[in-house]
Order: sequence, then structure tokens, then C-alpha cells
Amino acid sequence: MIILSAIIFIIYVLLILSFVIGLDRIPVFNRNLETAEKKNFSIIIPFRNEAENLPVLLSSLKQLNYNKNYFEILMVDDSSKDTSVLIIKQFQKDNPNIQVRVINNIRKSNSPKKDAISTAISMAKFEWIITTDADCQLPEFWLKTFDSFIQNKNPKMIVAPVIFDKANTFLESFQLLDFLSLQGSTIGGFGIKRPFLCNGANLCYAKNAFLEVKAFQGNESIASGDDIFILEKMIQKFPNHVKYVRSNECIVKTQPLKTISELQQQRIRWASKTSNYQNNFGKSVGIIVFMTNAFLIFLLFMALFQQISWKHFGIVFLVKFNVDFVLLMKTAAFFKQENILKKYFLMSLLHPFFIVYVALLSFAKRYEWKGRKFS
Repeated sequence: MIILSAIIFIIYVLLILSFVIGLDRIPVFNRNLETAEKKNFSIIIPFRNEAENLPVLLSSLKQLNYNKNYFEILMVDDSSKDTSVLIIKQFQKDNPNIQVRVINNIRKSNSPKKDAISTAISMAKFEWIITTDADCQLPEFWLKTFDSFIQNKNPKMIVAPVIFDKANTFLESFQLLDFLSLQGSTIGGFGIKRPFLCNGANLCYAKNAFLEVKAFQGNESIASGDDIFILEKMIQKFPNHVKYVRSNECIVKTQPLKTISELQQQRIRWASKTSNYQNNFGKSVGIIVFMTNAFLIFLLFMALFQQISWKHFGIVFLVKFNVDFVLLMKTAAFFKQENILKKYFLMSLLHPFFIVYVALLSFAKRYEWKGRKFS
């Protein structure tokens, strides 16, 4: 047992250190301030009952520093029951210089979000697609950064950073630290040329590339995964043209969930699609992370029942604690979230239980999201 746990933890340590190295390899992108705006963007935002969050999103859309003739906003209504549509229509009335359309989602599959994106792309009039979520806040130079990056790097798809905008409560702090680990792994994966993660709250890709790879074909029955499945197909077709933009001017802020139940359902939704990944590296990462945390819990109980020494458990815990901290520290520095690291010790004690619990529940592939049940 000691030998097996040692092998698993060595693999885990090497994996996390590779992400640390990869993160350092992705340079910070500074847009050319002299570059003229050239690209046209269709911003796609699916929404369902988002009346509470829409004012912040719409305000940030209004503040975008970009030629208003060069972008459109496609708000895709997925059967909202609240005042979301009325809020958007008022925004349209108050801002006639901004191209905003509200369209109804055309359901064709088991995935409302994939349907919403497909519906909007079929109506989009511009060459570049950007997706984000209704609970997000967009930075002022968001489109200028994408425009400059496209002109300089010639990508087919751009993965961009996402972060939570607050961490006041214990639950919010837990989510932020967990999310920072995911963002660090995302950047690190690109740095070692093994991209396997992205977030649909901040994605940009060429419309013709999306249509060419038939991004959602073959995974229509899977409710989640709109972002990961696009990434996988883009990498397969355009391996040298899927890039990460590491820029503070491109960071989209989103909202942490309010309850443990919501967090549980979200993470089950994320984890349930893992078995359908085509990217073997992504699958391997998921397995390694699960097994490492499961073995850490196992060793804890072994120590509690005096089957192994506390020294053995302590060494393993401290090795994981420190290697995870290095990745979190570098990621937090990029997102300017260093203060959250003060809470890392307590969160590191709870995180293994959370990872294993969610992973086990995800095998059932049943969860509730936005008032709907999926399986």
C-alpha cells in the first residue's frame, strides 16, 4: 500500500509541477496600442432566469471600448420565466447605438446551452464568435485584446481567463481557491502543449472553424461540455491554432455560487462529462487527481486507526500541500488574488473530501441545473 500510494503521489507531483512550468511558459500578452480595430465579433450570451445578474453584464457590455459597428450581441433566451427579457429590451431602448438582439433558443438536443450557441451562430453576421455567460462582468478592453491577439497570433480559437469577482464568505473562498487551481491547470496545459481545459464564459473562435469541425456533432446527448467539446475538436483539426491569451485586460469575472447544493450540482455537471472526453490527457488528469485525493483520505483513516504512522500521512499531505500551493500562488499572482492564499491551509484539508465526493456522485450522471433535471 505504501508503494502504491508513493507511485500515485509521485505522478501527481510531476503533473502539477509540469503545469507550473507550463504556466511560466505562456507569456503575458500586451496588445498593440497602435493596432487599428479590424475584426468583427458576434457575442453570444445564453440566459435563463438571469434577471438578478443581467444589469451587471449589460453595464459592462455598454462600457466595452470598441467600435460599436464592429460587434453585435446575441442574447439567447432559454425559456426564461422571470423579467430577463424585459431588462434586455429596456437596455436596447436605452442604447440604440449598440447592436443587441434577443432570440429564442431552438431546442434540438439534450443540451440547452449547445442548442443556444448553435441557434445564435446560425444567425450571427460576423466572422468571430465570442461566448460568455449572463452572470459575468466583461473588462473594458475585452474586444480590443481579442482583436489584437487575432491580428498577431493568427488563431482559430482563443481560450481566455475567467475568475470569481469576490470571496467574502467561507463558501466563496473555497470556490475561488478551487477555481484558481482549474485556471492554473488550464494555462499550464497550454504551456506544455497539452491543452485540455477551457471555460465557456470566455471563449473566442472563428465561425467558419466552428462549422468546419461540426463542434457539437456526436455529443448532442450530453447536457454539458459545450466548451470542452469545441476545444477538443479544434485541437484535432487545428492543433497549432488553438491558443491561450494571458492578459489581465481579457479577464472575465463571474459569480460564485450561493449555496453548497448549487456548487455540488455544478461540479457534478462538470465531472459527468469527463468519460466522454476524446482527449486522453484530460481523462488521465482527472483520474490522477481523483486517485491522489482518494488515497490521501484513505491514508488519513489508516493513520486514525493506527495502521500507518501519522508521520507517513503527514509527509504525503505536506508534499501535496506544497506542490499545489506553488501552482495556486503563481495563478493567484496573475489574477491579482494573492490575499485568498491566507485561507489555503483550511481549504486544503477540505478539498480532497470535496473532490472525491463530487467524483463519486458524478458516476450517476444525474444533476439539476437552472431548474431542470439532466441525466
